[in-house]
Amino acid sequence: MPDAIPVDSVGLVTPQIAHFDKPLMLTCGQTLASYQLIYETYGTLNQDASNAILICHALSGDHHAAGYHDMADKKPGWWDSAIGPDKAIDTNRYFVIALNNLGGCCGSTGPTSINPETKQVWGADFPIVTVEDWVESQARLADLLGIQTFAAIVGGSLGGMQALEWSIRFPERLKSAVIVASAPKLSTQNIAFNEVARQSIRRDPDFFDGRYLDNESVPTNGLGLARMLGHITYLSDDAMGAKFGRQMRHEEYQYNYGIEFEVESYLRYQGEAFTKRFDANTYMLMTKALDYFDPAAQTNGDLAAILSRAQCEFLLVSFTTDWRFSPERSEEIVNALIKAGKAVSYAKIEATEGHDAFLFPIPRYMQAMNSFLTRIADQVMPSASQGESEHAR
Repeated sequence: MPDAIPVDSVGLVTPQIAHFDKPLMLTCGQTLASYQLIYETYGTLNQDASNAILICHALSGDHHAAGYHDMADKKPGWWDSAIGPDKAIDTNRYFVIALNNLGGCCGSTGPTSINPETKQVWGADFPIVTVEDWVESQARLADLLGIQTFAAIVGGSLGGMQALEWSIRFPERLKSAVIVASAPKLSTQNIAFNEVARQSIRRDPDFFDGRYLDNESVPTNGLGLARMLGHITYLSDDAMGAKFGRQMRHEEYQYNYGIEFEVESYLRYQGEAFTKRFDANTYMLMTKALDYFDPAAQTNGDLAAILSRAQCEFLLVSFTTDWRFSPERSEEIVNALIKAGKAVSYAKIEATEGHDAFLFPIPRYMQAMNSFLTRIADQVMPSASQGESEHAR
């Protein structure tokens, strides 16, 4: 944490918890009788609640998207580069909400929570949740906060899938959707990556069929391996080469199975660090939600047909070196929206960071998002925008 909070930061933030007693019927057929969602807000909700933006997180994300919880924090929220005063998602103009999804392990009801029926940790008994379930619970949070319509719903990767689902499920409740580095469904290869990750967790002897907390154990080896695999897919070959190349820890080969290349050290560190902040059952749930997402299945694979329900404007963003969710996957959505006669903008951004590029403040990317959201603000809050212009003069 710097000595002083940066002027473009949302500053110190305090998470809030919303409790829900209305049962939530899940796609899998099970019901959550009650649950809670943890969330943070940045900026100020205007009088008619027309300036709200919902941030949907990716696989391992959470509610802490911007700012700091404490002056001792080593780093800000995961998307602090994009959210704040005069940033791409401008909190001078917008009221921003970021939450931890159901099934998460950062404060929302999930596998590490207590099952009210058994008074024990949910663990492996926590039901499978889907993108559709997340969107339904997010809509209930919006109701609680008095927000009928979002100015924008924004998400990268799995978060982009949630934004897409919002446009289909609640088309009248959002004015725009920003979908970054995402896809209309996973490729077979991506499903395969997720299955390898899950199997590395399941085959850890400390997993105990998901009941590791009951056994006072944590499947750190399996979860660490899953994260290492995932991390490789988030980076581009060029980025890894530029950062590590064939740099070695020693001047000569050691001819053993210890760490010899710097990239090996990096991946092991990432895997070990992840096990200290994330839950294995949650990782299993999140990857399954990715696998199941396929809205066009409702229309026999016709993506344009399902997207014909949408009423909002769209911004799609992809990155040239992203091979996990390549630009072609974003373009599938763009082409389907054009076919459905929807208003869509598309930016293909030159970037070296691979899939992780959506987390970086790449200037053209930030400018594209800011320009789009500024235009949306002029539509949904014209009087406020005019007032800002007059004040500026």
